[in-house]
Amino acid sequence: MSELSDGRERVLTIGVAVARSGRLSTLGDPLDFAMTLLEPKLAASAPAGYRIRLVSRDSRSCAEGAREAVEELVRGENAAIILTLAGTQVLPAVADACAAIGVPCLSSTFPWQVYYYGRGADDSRPFDWTYHFCWGLDDIADAFADLWEQVNGSRHTVGCLWNDGPQGTWSRHPQRGFAPTARARGHRLLEPAPYQEPATALDAHVKAFRDAQADIITSAATGQDLALFRAQAAEDGWQPRLITCSRWLASPPSVTRSGKRPAQADVATLAYWTPAHPHASSLDGMTTAELAETYEQATGRQWLQPLGLAYALFEVAVHALRTAADPTDRRAVAAALGSTRLRTMAGVLDWTAGPVSNIATVPLAGGQWQQGTRHDYELTVVTSGQVDGLPVGGDLITT
Repeated sequence: MSELSDGRERVLTIGVAVARSGRLSTLGDPLDFAMTLLEPKLAASAPAGYRIRLVSRDSRSCAEGAREAVEELVRGENAAIILTLAGTQVLPAVADACAAIGVPCLSSTFPWQVYYYGRGADDSRPFDWTYHFCWGLDDIADAFADLWEQVNGSRHTVGCLWNDGPQGTWSRHPQRGFAPTARARGHRLLEPAPYQEPATALDAHVKAFRDAQADIITSAATGQDLALFRAQAAEDGWQPRLITCSRWLASPPSVTRSGKRPAQADVATLAYWTPAHPHASSLDGMTTAELAETYEQATGRQWLQPLGLAYALFEVAVHALRTAADPTDRRAVAAALGSTRLRTMAGVLDWTAGPVSNIATVPLAGGQWQQGTRHDYELTVVTSGQVDGLPVGGDLITT
C-alpha cells in the first residue's frame, strides 16, 4: 500500500529525487521549479477521495545519494511513485533502486537506448517497475544529420569526439547507437579512440580530424571537454565548419568575464523543448511559451530545455494515479504508466507505441546557440525535424 491518511482524507505521495547539490544541480532547478509551480494545482487533479502531495529528497548528484533518496522517499514517506531528471550515473541509480524496492519510477533526459539496454533490459525481457520518456540515439543522429546536410552538400566526413563513458560507448554501438543511423544517411564517421573523461588533452583528436578534412564534428562531451577541444583546435590554427553536441547544452551560455565567447557559442544541439514548441499541459492548459515566461519572471533566469520535461513528469504521474485500478497499489500504478498515452507539456507521450516496452519517445528538432536579443545567447530552432508545427526561428550559422 502507498497511502497515508491525515485523518480527513487519504493521501497519495509523489516522491521526487532531485539534484539540489553537486554538479547536476542545474538540472535539478527546473524540476524543483515545476514541483513548486504545480503543487497548489494538484487538488483538482487528484483521484476522487484522495489528496496528492509532493515530497522530494536531494540525490546529491551521485549514485549513492540517489539510492538514499529513493530509500527515504519510499520507506520514510510511503511514495506511490518516484520521479527524476538526472545524469549518466544518477538516473540509472534511481531507477535501479526503485526496481529493487518495488515502486514505480518515471524518468527523462537520458537517451532511451542507454537507459534501456544499458540497464540490462532487452526486447524479450523489459523492466517491471521503471518507465522513461526521451529521445533515442538514432533520433539524435537524424536531428544532427539534418543540420550537417545544410553545410555544403548532403554527405560529409564527420569527426566523432566520443568519450569512454556510456553515451560515447552507446553512440558508436554498431546496431543500436548513433552511428548506424548517421551512416545510413550517407555520412562517413571518423572515430578515433575514445578519450577518458574528463579530458586532459585532445590534440590527437584535433590532428585526426584536421588531417581527414572533417569539416563537421559531433560529440556527447561535457562543456569542459568541448571547450578544451575548441581551444586546442584554435591553437592548431584549425576550426571545423560546424560542431554538433548532444549532451550538455540544455543550459544557456553567457559571455565570460573576460569578454570571450563561451564554448557553446554557435554549437548546434538538440531542440527538444522550447517556448515555440506547440504543446500545452494536460493539467492546467499552460503553454510552452507561458511556462518559459513564468519561469523567467519567477527566477530572473533564462528558461531551460529540461523545464518542459520536468513539467511533463508530474503530468504523467498524476495521470497514472488517476487511471490506476487502485492508486494505493504500486503494481497498479506501474501498469497505468505502461498504458499511458497523454498530451503533455513535452508533446504526446505514448507508452503503448514503443519503440520498446517501458519507453515513450520525445521528437527532436535542431537548434543552435546564437547571439540573442533578449539574452546573451538563445537557442534558435534552425530545423523543425520531427516536431510537427514547430516554426524555424533562424538560419544555421557555420564558420
